[in-house]
Amino acid sequence: MNLKTVFRPTSTRTAVLGAVAGVSALTLAFTTPANAAKGEHDTPQTKPTVVLVHGAFADASSWNGVVKRLQHDGYQVVAPANPLRGLAGDAAYLHSILAGIQGPVVLVGHSYGGAVISQAATGDQNVRALVYIAAFAPDKSESALELSNKFPGSTLASTLNSVPFPGADGTTGTDLYIKADKFHDQFAADVPKSITDLMAATQRPVAASALEENATTSAWKTIPSWDLITTQDKNIPPASQRFMAQRAHAHTTEISASHAVSVSHPTAVTHIIEQAARATTR
Repeated sequence: MNLKTVFRPTSTRTAVLGAVAGVSALTLAFTTPANAAKGEHDTPQTKPTVVLVHGAFADASSWNGVVKRLQHDGYQVVAPANPLRGLAGDAAYLHSILAGIQGPVVLVGHSYGGAVISQAATGDQNVRALVYIAAFAPDKSESALELSNKFPGSTLASTLNSVPFPGADGTTGTDLYIKADKFHDQFAADVPKSITDLMAATQRPVAASALEENATTSAWKTIPSWDLITTQDKNIPPASQRFMAQRAHAHTTEISASHAVSVSHPTAVTHIIEQAARATTR
């Protein structure tokens, strides 16, 4: 099933936001390092703040294992709630959060969150590195939907439920959920089912129009980037991830993991984030 059959535009659809990735429910999680004086690699004064942006079908708790490790190594972490309503609006929201952070930032996006960080970081001199975790890195005028369909391999479309919702202007939008009985195999096949059952129940929907919305900027053209490619990904084909990483001249690592790599391999995700932090803040 081609993803375009799920995301076919309609005249009543409002411009909302969304993307591809994760777990349960949090709003804005500002966290402080558990032992800031004990970081293994840098002094506390040189460490950037790490901002973690989740994607569709997830929330900030999908980063919990990564947050724990970063805090242990002395990093301050912010894991905001991505609204998942529309690329421009989501990026503007993230930009407002970045404006309240002093000092250097390493900005990390998972799945659709990658598209959001690419837009939000444009022109922000505090953002020293972009880290894409099984993520979209669109160029100007590209959408997440377009990049997902660029190469074969995504099986997401056939696992989705479409649910209409009323827009504030009286029009109707479409929210997308992964079906509960499909969630484990589609999204997080390397995560125990006892955990993915919780993830499925607490998943946050993405507005279909968000995946159709074209990017207007691409911060990876001016900000150094790192990319973790998940070779067992059923949401974003590995070939699509490689295409985006190569185009961005990203420092690239591949891992045999599902789309939910921040849950199944938090140590590997932390490692690439800290690589970016050390390379761009010394």
